[in-house]
Amino acid sequence: MKNPFSSVRIFTIEIVDELKKAAWPTMPELRDSTVVVVAASLILGLFTSISDFSMIQFVDLFTRMVS
Repeated sequence: MKNPFSSVRIFTIEIVDELKKAAWPTMPELRDSTVVVVAASLILGLFTSISDFSMIQFVDLFTRMVS
């Protein structure tokens, strides 16, 4: 039977080697990407809120007209 600790050690070494090969962003790139993500999230949230409010008002108006 294979030693599980040996497998874990080999797996960890391979992970570290692969992480060293990765291209990590610089601090300005990271900051710019974060700003873009936060801005896009705010815009999408605003759009969703306005759409939801509009649909609620439309359904409310329609149900008042029908009843």
